[in-house]
Amino acid sequence: MSRNTLNTLKDFKLSAGQKGKFYSLPALEKSLGVNVSRLPVSIRIVLESVLRNCDGKKVTEEHVKQLANWSPNADRTDEIPFVVARVVLQDFTGVPLLADLAAMRNVANKMGLNPKNIEPLVPVDLVVDHSVTIDHYREKNALDLNMKLEFSRNNERYQFMKWGMQAFDTFGVVPPGFGIVHQVNLEYLARGVHKAGDTYYPDSLVGTDSHTTMINGIGVVGWGVGGIEAEAGMLGQPVYFLTPDVIGVNLTGALREGCTATDLVLTITEMLRKEKVVGKFVEFFGAGTETLSLTDRATIANMAPEYGATMGFFPVDDATIEYFEGTGRTADEINAFKNYFKAQGMYGVPQEGEIDYTRVVSLNLSTVTPSLAGPKRPQDRIEIGNVKNNFTELFSKPTTENGFNKAAGDLTNTYSTSNGVHVKNGDVLIAAITSCTNTSNPSVLLAAGLLAKKAVEAGLTVAPHIKTSLAPGSRVVTEYLTAAGLLPYLEQLGFGVTAYGCTTCIGNAGDLTPELNATITENDIVASAVLSGNRNFEARIHPNIRSNFLASPPLVVAYAIAGNMTVDLMTQPVGKGKNGKDVYLGDIWPTSKEIGKLMKFAMNSKVFKANYADVKGAPGKLWEKVSSTEGQVYNWPKSTYIAEPPFFDGFEMTPKAAATGITNARALGVFGDSITTDHISPAGSIQESGPAGKWLLANGVQKADFNSYGSRRGNHEIMMRGTFANVRIKNRMIPAKADGSAVEGGITIHQPSGQQMSIYDAAMQYVADGVPTMVFGGEEYGTGSSRDWAAKGTQLLGVKAVICRSFERIHRSNLVGMGVLPLQFIGDDSVQTLNITGNETFDLKGLEGEIKPQQLATLVIKRANGDVQEVKVLLRIDTPIEVDYYKHGGILPFVLRQLLAA
Repeated sequence: MSRNTLNTLKDFKLSAGQKGKFYSLPALEKSLGVNVSRLPVSIRIVLESVLRNCDGKKVTEEHVKQLANWSPNADRTDEIPFVVARVVLQDFTGVPLLADLAAMRNVANKMGLNPKNIEPLVPVDLVVDHSVTIDHYREKNALDLNMKLEFSRNNERYQFMKWGMQAFDTFGVVPPGFGIVHQVNLEYLARGVHKAGDTYYPDSLVGTDSHTTMINGIGVVGWGVGGIEAEAGMLGQPVYFLTPDVIGVNLTGALREGCTATDLVLTITEMLRKEKVVGKFVEFFGAGTETLSLTDRATIANMAPEYGATMGFFPVDDATIEYFEGTGRTADEINAFKNYFKAQGMYGVPQEGEIDYTRVVSLNLSTVTPSLAGPKRPQDRIEIGNVKNNFTELFSKPTTENGFNKAAGDLTNTYSTSNGVHVKNGDVLIAAITSCTNTSNPSVLLAAGLLAKKAVEAGLTVAPHIKTSLAPGSRVVTEYLTAAGLLPYLEQLGFGVTAYGCTTCIGNAGDLTPELNATITENDIVASAVLSGNRNFEARIHPNIRSNFLASPPLVVAYAIAGNMTVDLMTQPVGKGKNGKDVYLGDIWPTSKEIGKLMKFAMNSKVFKANYADVKGAPGKLWEKVSSTEGQVYNWPKSTYIAEPPFFDGFEMTPKAAATGITNARALGVFGDSITTDHISPAGSIQESGPAGKWLLANGVQKADFNSYGSRRGNHEIMMRGTFANVRIKNRMIPAKADGSAVEGGITIHQPSGQQMSIYDAAMQYVADGVPTMVFGGEEYGTGSSRDWAAKGTQLLGVKAVICRSFERIHRSNLVGMGVLPLQFIGDDSVQTLNITGNETFDLKGLEGEIKPQQLATLVIKRANGDVQEVKVLLRIDTPIEVDYYKHGGILPFVLRQLLAA
């Protein structure tokens, strides 16, 4: 029965003669005498959830009143319990999450309790999109061959997913081959509004991928969390967070001819990184926002993690409704969606002055220029006319200035592989149209197809040694590129459809040829990748490709033709066409009118309906052939992919006392700024010579069958060995090379022996000796993907605390969720100013008694020469519920105790 909290349960008009019930924010405004209508729209949607789920226990009227009284510039001390409508997963994070749920059922079973007590309380959808690799390309059957390899490599994982589908009532799987989770979410899973009984409420979610924010483009509140936080949300625990600042972005004007949504999102990413929006909501408004298509908005929302925000939110308006119509949602769904938001007073894009934001940032869309981002971070935007100079400068700059530390004279050297391919620094060796960020957007994909058509007609080609691929985020993309007559031209340039999945953007580019790899490593060549992705962190795309650029799909094709990043596409020819004629970018760049003429092929509701009907009706023979076990409790057959996780070993209903301090700890690693979750827990290839590779070989797995770290996340033995194993990570404990450059790779110096060894081996030695460890970092520690294994692996290595200058939002939360203390230096204190080298021992004091959110603690630095220094550090356990999580040893034991006690 629905509660009528604060007399807000009202009727609203659905369609002619029909009504539905809803928790009315206008009624709440009257009841409380608060001007709710001036709150940011994103805050109002969260407020509706708090109001609707007010049960007097986890969610109280006080919570409702606190959020209704949100003030733009108040201190952020109120904790919001946000109950989401659903949870969405991708398979790299979804498989370990499923393993945790299965392990919880094992605990319940051993205690003589009903395993079905462990059951998701909201719908959960897992989209399999991270497992396919580009092994085959530039051949007719590449798509089919890559999918067959995917299924052969991941059979054990897919069997486990199928067990989950029959074991958990609300757990569904979108099988491989349908697309990327965020595009599938946008086109198919998102409902606009949900209905429970006769009560309607807005869609909301968390997802185990940082780019879950793409859904903000259709007015849905949602963001990425780690798998451990998603598990808690699935099992009935609200998602707790501090009331956020909300930054309003006032978009004015319109994009100029020749500019794409990719250029816009790279500009916004650069701008908002400088505005320091980490942990804040960002909400777009203004006349310029109204000019953007829904898919352009989704592109901008998608990259919220890159600009650091919790969300990049766009309100619901006519463009949203048109998108729902074009993607095949039913008339009843669309009417309910539109009329609900109108009844709440939340329909339409707000204009300047209508909403009270923490602060407002403005961008005139007409100032956006064609751009790329790179070569190492997505926020490092480069205007296209500066790409050549930028690469040339970074080539010889030291690594401390983000450079490659090469002799300037080597830039133009030519090297030959053993099979006769000539390679230079800056050569494009991977060119990939990839990633949900762009493949969900018909305007940029049609632009790529039109550019390919003009290029082919002009006689341009792509060198055969360049690894080219087209991996759409939905099968619908292939349909409209085919209907528009453009796919054959992309295929002629090597951009045939190779997969439906994340591929190159997640690190599944597949390998280069052995000859290319050998030549790159022997000559230390700075080779390049150009991709239409959202991440270009070091070693993510390929371990031997050091310069990686994000670009729009048409620019990916253009740079593949040009072949090298030192070609200035604004002044130099893209290449030579028929009769040796120089062809320039302007000759082949499509006009907005040309793109607009073909958009009719992209929004065909019948195509969308037919495609997604196959998810349940015809998932494919490969998926149908996957066998599985049945039953409510998993029996954990021997596997190098799936193993029972150790996080509940020794579980008891009463938690052990949380540590009140740390004594005589050693540094496991001392790192610089922008250490990403890719550095901490790689997703890509597994090195044969590393601890994880050695373990696989010892367990009978051949190098050809290693697969990736991401696909092996269901096995903790591999993942803990892969923690801090990125080939490009730089541990400052290791002395620099003779030329001053940093040594790369997951190595450290064990103390007090002084022996250099892998971080994993040192960690295991410290654990065996009973020595606690700490990790030190700089700014933006944990930026990047929402991978909980970056926190799980840290915990399994015995790390008790991570101390740095600042944390990225999700990783900080994940550390708390695994019972690892996140601590932050205060003021100007840093690894450098405190001269922390890694040969010290450390104590942490000040956590005795009752821990309080964001309290101060004392780091005691005991140097090798006997000197002792004490500095204050900030405890980044931010909320009261996080204190409880830490006391219980993490969020999973906390939730399990609640469920088993119920």
